Amino acid sequence: MKLISIGADISKNDVSCSPELIKNLEKDIPTLMDIGAGKAALTNITGDDVVISAFAPDEKLDAVNRGIVDILKENAENIGDLEGISKTPEGSGEGISYAEAKIRPDRFPDGVIVAFDTYGGESFVKKAAVSAIDAAKGMENVTDVGGGGLDDVRKIPGVGYVSDETDDPVVVATVEDIESIGIVAGAMVGAALGNKNVYLVKRGTPSYIIPGSVIISVTAYMNGNVMDLAVPISSRMGILG
Repeated sequence: MKLISIGADISKNDVSCSPELIKNLEKDIPTLMDIGAGKAALTNITGDDVVISAFAPDEKLDAVNRGIVDILKENAENIGDLEGISKTPEGSGEGISYAEAKIRPDRFPDGVIVAFDTYGGESFVKKAAVSAIDAAKGMENVTDVGGGGLDDVRKIPGVGYVSDETDDPVVVATVEDIESIGIVAGAMVGAALGNKNVYLVKRGTPSYIIPGSVIISVTAYMNGNVMDLAVPISSRMGILG
């Protein structure tokens, strides 16, 4: 079993996702269970980027990935990142973002998902994503970490290839103990925010930022339930007063 997350810019503008787009995606996502997903949801909405996440058995990974991309294509207001998907590495371009992480079979499927959105393709977003990955790796009760900045063409199982030009990465970490969700999410967010001009926002916040900045959203995806962690994490971090 794996937690998979696919992010894409399919909005009709460069700063936000319309209520209609969100509604249409949420209407179609339950069809992923029909093709083998254990659970699936619209987990992150970050500026003009959306992330669909699912728990998928290994033997259904290709089918669920294809199903997510099909939903994105069918509801796209702008083809955007979907154009970058190619059947060959040579033809790949700036495309969807992909992350997968293993889930222990004797644990509830729980994870933390951090999504990034740039306005102008700011290159330092990759460093911020890698910071979040490095923060989660090796932590107690973390099973696996995936996604992040790309250094080369990436193959997405069942879908195709995307290039390293992808500038709105997504990072996932699977967590084995419910009390560790906050610890892992806090570490990932803290590491990302330590990079220049990176800002934490609530799920669904438009990217009304000074160009040259990056916004991130963070959700806990726990047994199929989506929890926006931006407010509780920011409250816990507000210690100076």
